[in-house]
Amino acid sequence: MGARVARMFRNVNIENRVHREISKEKPRAAPRHAGSTEAAGTADSVHQKNDPLLALLKTVYVESTDPAAAAAEASKEVTVGKEAERRPLRYSMPGDLYGVVELTDVPKGKLTIAEALKALSSYQRQPQTWTPEKIAQEYCLDLKDTKALLQFFMPFQVQIIPPKTDSAKQIKAS
Repeated sequence: MGARVARMFRNVNIENRVHREISKEKPRAAPRHAGSTEAAGTADSVHQKNDPLLALLKTVYVESTDPAAAAAEASKEVTVGKEAERRPLRYSMPGDLYGVVELTDVPKGKLTIAEALKALSSYQRQPQTWTPEKIAQEYCLDLKDTKALLQFFMPFQVQIIPPKTDSAKQIKAS
């Protein structure tokens, strides 16, 4: 109810107040600074044709190249040079694994997963026959990398820990 009364007092004689405000004299704009005429002259000189500068500009020759294209071209040169350093695939998994296209050759110094598993399992089964030197030579690898591979990666190493008590259930070997 108080809002209704307040609105009545606020809207009383509103038309007269609006007409009085509209009929007031408008404020005058601030006078321009004396330096603004110089700025206008400078703007005109910028848009005028300057023949000596135009002649100098015509003598300039700019040659531009795209850095991304240059990097792509450099990488193509690197890959072309390394194509000769490929070796045929020694071992591959049977079937189409995960829809991956079957490889026919790999770069020297690299292994496929199938080759790595084969080399590691051969070394694990026959360490006297498959020495790190022989594996490095067979797969065109660096001897230091081969030794690290054989030391730190051990596939298919199953360890059965016997239970601490005899009453615990244990999987029987068949």
